[in-house]
This record gives sequence, structure tokens and C-alpha cells, in this order.
Amino acid sequence: MTHTLITGANKSLGLETARRLIAAGHTVYAGMRDLASGDAVRALGAQAVQLDVTDQASVDAALSSLPALDVLVNNAGILGSSHGVDDLDAQAMADVLETNVVGIVRVTQAALPLLRASQHPVIVNVASGVGWPRFLSEEGHDEFPVTSIPYAASKAAVIALTVQYAKNLPSFRVNVADPGYTATDFNRHSGHQSVTEGTDAAVTLATIGADGPTGAFFSRQGRIDY
Repeated sequence: MTHTLITGANKSLGLETARRLIAAGHTVYAGMRDLASGDAVRALGAQAVQLDVTDQASVDAALSSLPALDVLVNNAGILGSSHGVDDLDAQAMADVLETNVVGIVRVTQAALPLLRASQHPVIVNVASGVGWPRFLSEEGHDEFPVTSIPYAASKAAVIALTVQYAKNLPSFRVNVADPGYTATDFNRHSGHQSVTEGTDAAVTLATIGADGPTGAFFSRQGRIDY
């Protein structure tokens, strides 16, 4: 039995990732800030777990409640309140980094003892092509029109920290997923992909074998070269 924790699992990409991994035979623990928002994921057969990635006590309590852990999907994230330069200040930057970057570190560090006890530990970090400089700077990419600084910087950091975790944990499979331009609340459902398409990379990486890649960046089309 594969035990899997997904953060931010009560809606959108997290909820769809939970659905697909349950269908693949995983026992899924669905992390969410407010347990009252967990009806949809409970209906799928997941166990709702109170988990706020910005709160160390919440993270510690969530991880201590799990009997085992084989796969960690760090999906929780926020878009933030700044979408350009004129509305940007240090607090707007800090708020996004606290959730999207520090939150991943906080959960991953708390999860390490359980993951180290697994025969096949896997970590999947959900980033974005918005964190990829080439996609941001070349016309024709979905990411090119994005002007937000905090969100882009946070996702670039997620890609880098994934590489570093993979180097430090050679017995783990640690990879990072780009959902692509998916219709979610983040973009007022303007994305051209469905949430199923948007979770293809994360689900693939959550179900890789022990001989699979590590330290790599994947979209649903395959590996994205650094």
C-alpha cells in the first residue's frame, strides 16, 4: 500500500491529483487549511488532514498523525496580491515565498522521518513554467505575458530547491512538475488545459519506480531540459 500526502488537496489541481492517485491504488491523505472544505476529497475516499503549510505546529501535527508516508506531493500554493511592479512591496513578496517556497521546506523537513522509513520515497513539488526564465522571456510561450514577480520568483525557487533536495537525498526520487496553463481559480479558469491534463506530470512523477528520474523538471509533454 502506497501512502501519499498531498498539500492543498481540497480543490483544483490538488483535488484532481488526489482522485487520480486514489484510482491508482494509493491511500491518500489530503492536506488542507480548513477541514470544512474537504467534502469533495472525502467523497473520493481520501482522509482529510488539517495542514497549513505556513504554520509549523499544524505541519507537525499533520505529519505525526500519519501511520506511514511513501509519496509527498507539495501542491499548496498561492498566486499573491502583486501582479506587476507598481503594486509590489516587500510584504507581498514575503507572503508568496512563505507559502510557495518556505511551506515546501517546512512540510518536507517534517516528512523526512516517515519518508526515510519508506522502501521507495518520492517527493513531487508542483512548480510552474512561470518559474522558467526561457518560458517567461520568449514570445509564444503561455508564460510570456505574465508580469507577476513574486509568483514567478517563488516557482523558480521551487525548481532550484527540488534539484538540491534530489542531490541531498540520493535514495529518494525528488522531481518537480509544471502543470501548464490549466483552467483554475488562479487564472479565472482561462487556461486551455483541463485539471486532468494539468495533473499529468504530477501523477506520473508520484507513481515512478525506484529507477526513475530524480532532480528533473517535467510537464505533461515530458522532461523539460535545464
